[in-house]
Amino acid sequence: MKEVILVGRPNVGKSSLFNRLAKQRIAITSDVSGTTRDTNKTQIQIDDKSCVLIDSGGIDDSNELFINVKNNTLNAAKCADIIIFMVDGKMLPDDADKKLFYSLLKLNKPIALVINKVDSKKDEERSWEFNEFGASVVFNISVSHASGVDELCEWIYKQLPQANLKFDTDDFDEFLEDFNEQGELDLDNKAIDYENKNIKVGIVGRVNVGKSSLLNALVNDNRSVVSSIAGTTIDPVNESFVYNDRVFEFVDTAGIRKRGKIEGIEKYALNRTQKILEIADIALLVLDASEPFTELDERIAGLVGKFELGVIIVLNKWDKDHDGFDKVAFEIRDRFKFLAYAPIISVSALGGKRIHKLYPLIQEIYQNYTQRIKTSELNALIEEAVRTHPIPRDHGKIVKIFYAAQFGFAPPKIALVMNKPRSLHFSYKRYLLNKLRERFNLNGTPVVLIPKNKGKSETDI
Repeated sequence: MKEVILVGRPNVGKSSLFNRLAKQRIAITSDVSGTTRDTNKTQIQIDDKSCVLIDSGGIDDSNELFINVKNNTLNAAKCADIIIFMVDGKMLPDDADKKLFYSLLKLNKPIALVINKVDSKKDEERSWEFNEFGASVVFNISVSHASGVDELCEWIYKQLPQANLKFDTDDFDEFLEDFNEQGELDLDNKAIDYENKNIKVGIVGRVNVGKSSLLNALVNDNRSVVSSIAGTTIDPVNESFVYNDRVFEFVDTAGIRKRGKIEGIEKYALNRTQKILEIADIALLVLDASEPFTELDERIAGLVGKFELGVIIVLNKWDKDHDGFDKVAFEIRDRFKFLAYAPIISVSALGGKRIHKLYPLIQEIYQNYTQRIKTSELNALIEEAVRTHPIPRDHGKIVKIFYAAQFGFAPPKIALVMNKPRSLHFSYKRYLLNKLRERFNLNGTPVVLIPKNKGKSETDI
């Protein structure tokens, strides 16, 4: 455990700071110079990290006793890991303080110059005189008024090693019980048999991108009417297909036009399309490789994201050489950043090219979409991620994840039980999602991460 030592001349407030950081009166304090003569140690806690705090005797050369105290203090400083050098802000700096500070700098340890007793504007102005020390880390504090101490603690915290995260199993079990009582936990929900239910696959895209041709190719039948007239399909068309003993229910949805161009009964077709997506598991987002992508393609893709579906991006009418696939895929990734998890496959529905690759891909994504991640593996990953890249603080206050729990399927839904859910920045959430995708097979499926307050029924996000 790291040791933090308070060093300075007599009567600069070392023992007072020691007591405040220890949150109890341990060291004897008085106005009498040299009250502390021996080193005093105690273990303190700064947020989730611990260290040993050492109160040393004041350094003074006035007599033989104080010389012995000085030698004892300097020896302790050599053994310590972090040095807090304290001076009296009511006084001007002197050569003895500077000489002592420079000697401690030579130890090549983290060191902070702490100017105590800064209680007024006049004291703040005087504190500028201590710039001549050339210290890179300086704090103005007033132990008696508790000002500046939090900033000092934050600096000490950064010098300490990352805390060893340990999830409390008892608390975790209690959380699961509470979550279940709130009706949010779906892990043991037998109402939906994900392993045996039919896999519902919605085929979506703008008009005339070849959705009906794709359906016909998938089920090996001319089930949907195909023509070059945009908007031929109005009603959703259902067709089942068995693959590896699993039933795939394909639905060819009506082509979606820009809102201003929705005519007649196509207005109702749009509503029916959205309803199909509400009950679908997987969406085949069909794009036309023979034409430039449009803003409407992006809007339709947004519907897939809105309904949190598993998704495959199907690049139809692909009659080109595969040399250009990487370029087109790059453009798709750039346009549909919110579907970065979706695989891209090129096909030719009319020619039947690469259609066979869709079946195993749909089955794989459905398994990912409905999978249950082991609680122990999930928490081990979160622990490792936080240790590698600690959560940024919120105004100096630590933000901590107590544990994680998957509470739902289709798609995987994971609660992060925290002390400050609102303080989890979206960029850190994205970092955790990336770590999850690196560790587990989540190809083609969204993952829902919900920061949640410990012991509260409502989510605090």
